[in-house]
Amino acid sequence: MSPHSDVRGSVRSAAELNERIRSLWLRAGGSLSAQERAEYELLVVEWAAAIRGEVVKAA
Repeated sequence: MSPHSDVRGSVRSAAELNERIRSLWLRAGGSLSAQERAEYELLVVEWAAAIRGEVVKAA
């Protein structure tokens, strides 16, 4: 998935995604493998989309 992919269909909240990101880092011990890095990047893109969606709802 590229950073420009459409992730607006996410049903996970920014808080849930943030928790998954934190958990990933804890499991990895602060050093991500290539596979973990790919998962991290997907989660961050989805988290950013969730944040934007929450800001739009609040406005």
